[in-house]
Amino acid sequence: MASLVRHVTIDCADAYTLATFWAAALDSKVSDDDKPGDPEALVETAAGALLFIQVPEAKSVKNRVHLDLQPQDRSRDEEVERLLALGATVFEDHRKPGGLGWVTMVDPEGNEFCVERSRAEREATEAAAASTATAASE
Repeated sequence: MASLVRHVTIDCADAYTLATFWAAALDSKVSDDDKPGDPEALVETAAGALLFIQVPEAKSVKNRVHLDLQPQDRSRDEEVERLLALGATVFEDHRKPGGLGWVTMVDPEGNEFCVERSRAEREATEAAAASTATAASE
């Protein structure tokens, strides 16, 4: 049998504080076993777990792995605004006219992640494209 991904581990300067940001971003919570100052903190979600580990080195280069977030009950733009209020910042804005694209953001410790369009936004784009194709063929 194949291995399973138990959790994605993220090195950081302050495990509990960064876990708190990601718990809020993912509408989850930090494990009851973790407290401020702990060298590790766990955030469990329906999609899997994130484990934050305190390390002495500062982040120095672009992440080789990052998370792509897809909002469930709000638009991409509403999610970007919510994450900004939680302490993230916009790193690169790849939104296109007509609603396509994504936003690359960084968490409070500078780790990159992307915010994509919601499923509803993707379906609306696909429906509009299908409607345009149908009208063009008539």
